[in-house]
Amino acid sequence: MFKSIFTNSTGILTSRVLGFIRDMLTANILGAGVYSDIFFIAFKLPNLFRNIFAEGAFSQSFIPSYAASSHKPLFSASVFARLMLWILILSAFVTIFQGLFAEITAFGYSDEIKKLAAPVIAINFYYLDLIFIVTFLGALLQYKKHFATTAFSTALLNVAMITALFIAQGMGKLEAVYALSFGVLAGGALQVAVHVYAAKNRNILKGLYIGFVKLFRKDKSAVEDTKRFNKSFIPSIAGNSTSQISAFVDMWLATFLASGAISYLYYANRIFQLPLAVFAIATSMALFPSVAKAINRGEDDAALAQLTKAFWFLAFLLSSFAIGGIILSNEVISLIYERGEFRTADTSNTAPVLAMYMIGLIPFGLSRLFSLWLYSKHQQLKAAKISAFSLICNAVMSVIFMKFFGAAGIALSGSITGVILFSLTIKTFGFDKFLSIIKNRFAILLVLWMGFETLILVIFKEYVLAHI
Repeated sequence: MFKSIFTNSTGILTSRVLGFIRDMLTANILGAGVYSDIFFIAFKLPNLFRNIFAEGAFSQSFIPSYAASSHKPLFSASVFARLMLWILILSAFVTIFQGLFAEITAFGYSDEIKKLAAPVIAINFYYLDLIFIVTFLGALLQYKKHFATTAFSTALLNVAMITALFIAQGMGKLEAVYALSFGVLAGGALQVAVHVYAAKNRNILKGLYIGFVKLFRKDKSAVEDTKRFNKSFIPSIAGNSTSQISAFVDMWLATFLASGAISYLYYANRIFQLPLAVFAIATSMALFPSVAKAINRGEDDAALAQLTKAFWFLAFLLSSFAIGGIILSNEVISLIYERGEFRTADTSNTAPVLAMYMIGLIPFGLSRLFSLWLYSKHQQLKAAKISAFSLICNAVMSVIFMKFFGAAGIALSGSITGVILFSLTIKTFGFDKFLSIIKNRFAILLVLWMGFETLILVIFKEYVLAHI
């Protein structure tokens, strides 16, 4: 298990480091204003779907159905063909009605800004088409316990965007936005290429070819398998996408705040997503196939044992990053972003947003872990209901808190949503099983470690940084 976690974590960390370089260049060229807001609005919509597909929902629905299928080639080909068709139709719809989508995603902005954002939204949305191919092939690779390609491939997106930013130096800000957008598509194409190569080497493409031949001949042998997948897929999306949809709602509400608020949320959320992706998402991706297979065999105790190890692994790591992010929020933002068009005032506005986001790191990260149990038990509908309730709470709290705390209030509401999501997930998982996990010496060690870290960082901030 830990070997797979290490592979995923290393790959995701590589991507995130490159992502920070990308974000630093973006902040340097675009700053935190209208043009950065336009790009982040445009990139957020396909990125929302990317996160939903690539970081859980599709795999958590597809892998159990694929494992249970007795007609794997036909089943996989059928799922790919149907979903790819719907995504292509959706992309065409966004292109044709780009003005409408600009009205929706940039609701609080002026008509002029919406007009500028519309074509950028249309360009960026085609990233979804590319990333679905990546996600589909990645799920098949995960089933074969190959994680490296998917884990490291996201780095290619960042490499392409960094290249675009270097090309954009000296251009106007709007031209830089377009360069970044085409960089997104180039990165997606590179991700597709490496996944096709990995799939070919593991005979996955051969199996898909057989499946497509059977599909073309209207073979009906995988109908029941497909129905089982369809039944779980939509609830799985709803249940697994709370943090992504919450972030999208945050950005939409930020259009009603002053210019730059979207950028403050984006830059802070990028730092929040680093430990969430490197540890929580990487762990859940590595753990899920094993947990799903164990539960499918009726070996619940074995699955619970793996879950327990992963819980304490994540609890220590996420708590460390959460405390550090809260106490050193200003220093972190200044170190990473404060240069070029990103001013000291932008740091002051972004730092409290980061602190509020980091409050939700532990509940969001651990809820992903326990959701594995629900998906493996085919309880996607329960997960969807939990997600729906959490999102409603998030929207209501965001509207209230943003009036008093601005962008930081939106981030705080997201963190409270994470607490609600975690609590309801544990309720469904079972309090008795949860108590069996936390009733050991590690709980005391965790509390002591959190207190020690807090003390050290407070001393460091008050005395060391004050004398630099």
